[in-house]
Amino acid sequence: MPKLKLTKPIVFFDIESTGIDVVSDRIVEISFLKISPDGKEEVKTMRINPTIPIPPVVTEIHGIKDSDVADEPTFADRAKEIASFLKGSDLGGYNSNRFDIPMLAEEFARAGDDIDLKKMRFIDVQVIFFKMEPRSLTAAYKFYCDKQLDNAHSAEADTRATWEVFKSQLVKYPTLSSTIDGLSEFSAATRNADFLGRIIFDKDGVELINFGKHKGKKVTDVFQKEPSYYRWMMDGNFPEYTKRVITRIYLKMREN
Repeated sequence: MPKLKLTKPIVFFDIESTGIDVVSDRIVEISFLKISPDGKEEVKTMRINPTIPIPPVVTEIHGIKDSDVADEPTFADRAKEIASFLKGSDLGGYNSNRFDIPMLAEEFARAGDDIDLKKMRFIDVQVIFFKMEPRSLTAAYKFYCDKQLDNAHSAEADTRATWEVFKSQLVKYPTLSSTIDGLSEFSAATRNADFLGRIIFDKDGVELINFGKHKGKKVTDVFQKEPSYYRWMMDGNFPEYTKRVITRIYLKMREN
C-alpha cells in the first residue's frame, strides 16, 4: 500500500439512487469501505427502500428494481447505524463532493439525524483524476490500475475501484500530499458553505451566493437589499442543509 498518513479512519463510499436530484431523489444502495490508520479495511453494503419508485431508465443503469428494495429498511431506519459507522472518520468517493456527500447529507437531514458531516474532511478521487488526467471511473480504473471494471454501477464494485484508483494516484503522483488535510484541500473545487455548492466561501470566509442572478454576491447583502429572497429560497426546491445554512446566516444578520 502506498504511504498515506492517516490520523483517523477514512471511509470511501458510493451511492446508487433513484436519480441525480439531491432534493427529490433517494438512495437505494450504499456501500462503505472504511480504512483505518493501521490499514485494516471494513466493508458495509446495504440496500435502502427509497419509499419512491425507481424509474426504469435508472434501473437500466444500476440494475436495482423496486421489488429488490421493497422489503429493505428505509434510510431513516438505518440513519443511526450509518452515522455510528461514519463517526470519527473522514469521507472519500468518486464525484462525491458534487453528488454522494450532498445526497447523504440530505438523507440525514430528512431522517432528523444531527450528524455534522462538515466536521469531516472530504477526498474526491474524481477531482484528483480530472486535475491530473482528465477522464470516468471505468477509464480511471483502466488507466491507474490497468484493470477492467467489472460490475460497474454496483455500489460496492465502484467503491472498491475508487479506493484502488486513489491508492494508485498516490503512487503515480509523488507531489500529492500524503495527509488527509492536503488531499482534501486538493480535492475541493470550491469552498462550499453547504454541500451542493449553492453557498460558497470567498477567500476571506464570507458566504456568497453561487447560482442565479445574485451569483458572486454576499448572502447578507442580498438578504438585506432583497429580504424576500431568503423566503424564496426557504420555500424553493433547495436541499434542507442549504436552508439550514442560509437560516443561520439570516438569523445572525438579524442579530446584528
